[in-house]
Amino acid sequence: MNSKFHISFSAVFFGLAACLFLPKAAISKEVTIYSHRHYEADDVLYAKFTEKTGIKVNVVKASADALLERIKTEGKNSPADILIAADAGRLVRAHDAGVLQPATSSKLQAQVPKNMRDSGNHWHAFTVRARVLIYSKERVKPSELTSYEDLATSKWKGRIVARSSTNIYNQSLLASIVAAAGEKKATEWATAVRGNMARPPEGSDRDQIRAVAAGIADVAIANTYYVGLLANSPDPKDRAVAAKIGVFFPNQDGRGAHINISGGGVVKSAPNRENAIKLLEFLTGPEAQASFPETTSEYPLDISGTQSKLLKSWGTFKADKLPLQILGEKNSDAVKIFARARWK
Repeated sequence: MNSKFHISFSAVFFGLAACLFLPKAAISKEVTIYSHRHYEADDVLYAKFTEKTGIKVNVVKASADALLERIKTEGKNSPADILIAADAGRLVRAHDAGVLQPATSSKLQAQVPKNMRDSGNHWHAFTVRARVLIYSKERVKPSELTSYEDLATSKWKGRIVARSSTNIYNQSLLASIVAAAGEKKATEWATAVRGNMARPPEGSDRDQIRAVAAGIADVAIANTYYVGLLANSPDPKDRAVAAKIGVFFPNQDGRGAHINISGGGVVKSAPNRENAIKLLEFLTGPEAQASFPETTSEYPLDISGTQSKLLKSWGTFKADKLPLQILGEKNSDAVKIFARARWK
């Protein structure tokens, strides 16, 4: 063997050896997200993460169900490192499908409240949203409102709007009622609220809020951040809608207002596991947590710690401490109850 060939061969050999024994995170400087979220503000945060770490963020956006099916179809060859979904129920569904792996780190343990992460650390929340009562300032006094359960009473006949039972936000709300009161009372509640609606369930949360502002109904069931999206909209009509409605947090004398989350889990076949954990640590860390209330009108993980003027204007509230994985575990019960109640 001549010396020139020997030197070249040695260089290649030791280069390959170094790659084989280096951790994946040291080799790859990227992370791929499959995300159900569609906020430009998220892309800004990903850019900041790249600036801080040098790790490039690739994003694939679609519905949560489509992304889950894609990961299952791709199997071990999936490029996905993190699955991000809005609603704990969807993350539980992904865990049950076997596509997530535990992601443990001291930062995640410290930054994410216990009830806002999977008990086995398969997913972690990074934003919070409350599902509350949106009322007409012209026709409803806050003193008339008390709880989710009160919506089932006769005084609200023809005065309520809500979206379809196929919506997972409603399914998770009902799942929380099942957890708190049992299937029988949850069925009675869903049946009575459906009977009190001003119109059949239709449209988005924003459509329910618009219906209240337009006088179609007096109270809507909706997520808080939709109020923020309307209040901060470039469309003056949306801002006018937000000015006509108030936000009420139910069950303050009991279990507290129902909350849900956006969160992420590391995909079981993640080619860049360590980078994925670093990104989750960033999203649950101080910089991102301060950003979400201002950009997406979502609460940070420390709900009471928000500095957003808009969110603070809605008032402080007691949140339900139910472990959010229960929302996924009770989802099938909620779906069956909605069917029995003919919620549609």
